[in-house]
Amino acid sequence: MPTNAQAVAQKLLQHGCHITFAESCTAGLCAARLGEIPNISHIFDQSFVTYANEAKIALLGVDPALIEQYGVVSEPVALQMAIGASARTGAQVAVGISGIAGPGGGSEEKPVGMVCIGYTIGEKQFSQTCRFGDIGRNAVREAAVDTVYAVLNENL
Repeated sequence: MPTNAQAVAQKLLQHGCHITFAESCTAGLCAARLGEIPNISHIFDQSFVTYANEAKIALLGVDPALIEQYGVVSEPVALQMAIGASARTGAQVAVGISGIAGPGGGSEEKPVGMVCIGYTIGEKQFSQTCRFGDIGRNAVREAAVDTVYAVLNENL
């Protein structure tokens, strides 16, 4: 049984689509999952790790006013990260991820384990907020990546 990442890669190959990521809290883990698949360069050729707000603004074109209004960990910002990554790479599929992996940095409104993910798949754009809980930094990051590939697999 193929993993979700393998299934996504197969679907992208079938459709002739490219994918890119704009990752913050996952720090490249989504891209790394694809890197485990042979011949992935047919659908994946570049990605972004934009931990700092300044990098999100400079490299992805995220509007600083959006960060100010909603906070960097928000669906609008995650979606704009995906849109910016797609615009800069020409990829038909893009994912933006921003979250609080912990152990610190959370608040009552935005607790540790909260991750916002934005998707662009062709003309379709949508986002989601996941609340994985304070399960540990690496577990939050892995859960976010698993979610990304499950959602992509369902929507491609």
